[in-house]
Amino acid sequence: MEVFEKWESEIRGYSRAYPTVFASASNARQVDEAGRSYIDFFAGAGVLNFGHNNPRMKRAMIEFLEADGVAHSLDMATTTKRDFIEAFVATVLVPRGMTMRLQFMGPTGTNAVEAALKLARRVTGRREVVAFTHGFHGMTLGALALTGNDAFRRAAGVPLDNVHRLPFETAPGGGLASLEAYRAQLADVSSGLLPPAAFVVETIQAEGGVNVASPEWLHAVQDLAHDVGALFVIDEIQVGCGRTGSYFSFDGMGLDPDVICLAKGIGGYGTPLAMNLNRPELDAQWAPGEHTGTFRGQGLSFVAGRQALTYFDDDELMTQVRAKGDVIRNALEDLAAGIDGAVVRGRGMIQGLDVVDGARAKAVAAASFERGLLVGPCGSGGRVLKAIPPLTIGDDDLAEGLEILAEAVRRTS
Repeated sequence: MEVFEKWESEIRGYSRAYPTVFASASNARQVDEAGRSYIDFFAGAGVLNFGHNNPRMKRAMIEFLEADGVAHSLDMATTTKRDFIEAFVATVLVPRGMTMRLQFMGPTGTNAVEAALKLARRVTGRREVVAFTHGFHGMTLGALALTGNDAFRRAAGVPLDNVHRLPFETAPGGGLASLEAYRAQLADVSSGLLPPAAFVVETIQAEGGVNVASPEWLHAVQDLAHDVGALFVIDEIQVGCGRTGSYFSFDGMGLDPDVICLAKGIGGYGTPLAMNLNRPELDAQWAPGEHTGTFRGQGLSFVAGRQALTYFDDDELMTQVRAKGDVIRNALEDLAAGIDGAVVRGRGMIQGLDVVDGARAKAVAAASFERGLLVGPCGSGGRVLKAIPPLTIGDDDLAEGLEILAEAVRRTS
């Protein structure tokens, strides 16, 4: 680790939590240069839904490179982009009756959120946006303004304004009553509040502590947004692309968002890609080139992302995700039963064990690493251990990883 400690920026974080040098990876395992294998319950912070070095994607990417495919194209038309768009429309949009336009921007989730904010403000002519407590939406200034984490916000060094924050459903003061109170304030011409450009919400706050919103509350947010002429924006960046057992985390809820932010898992292989789905009538208000990005046309990501979509040609993987999600949840609930105040939250293959104390969660993560498991804390004070293994993890690796986690919890009690 000496090279990294001597030359790399002090900003590095995950290499401190996982202090080894990784050399290779396959599906749900990473191997360090000493030959030690680690089960991965972290999966690139939710990027690697389809595992490390997914064989389908690797094969397609090698063929693309050997054929001198167009690796970088700004937003020019390419055969690989066309293949991705056609597959996404046929696999995701058409079965859901969606007619959204696909907007590619810079290749990370925060770029997707920035584009959504810009579009909402352009469409409505308003500046302020509603965000929710405990939310995480990215590290660039607009997305960071939506983010609740104080440590992240303090690093900005400038005011993070034009955001009105409401309590998330499960947060103190949250629920339907708080939404109705805000509605009443907006209706009061003497409240001093102006209607916002958008409501930006995660159906499951992944980094915020695996806080799960109910369909009823999400519908209330959507209804309020539309009643006051604001856009309803769902940030699907960590919990979309099959993580909850269906392509979108809000599938089956009857929601109808104006913008859907996607990134992380849509690139398939771990190569970067971000994309917003915009209602056509809203998207039409963009002027050509009004929002750009050097890496909008990442050829390798289109190739891998096209292969990722084949996992949704049938329900085989999603059936496995729902079953494995139950396995994870049951294991975590067994652990929670032995910890005062502990609770389990999540859906599908994103599950969080809230151990109440951030120091304890950090100790469990460190003990897990020592035993060969990568798992990380999240939430307020880092008190929640978040399990987000690749959706393709094998049953044996899943069982072994859960046993390592259980042993780490026992050793740190």
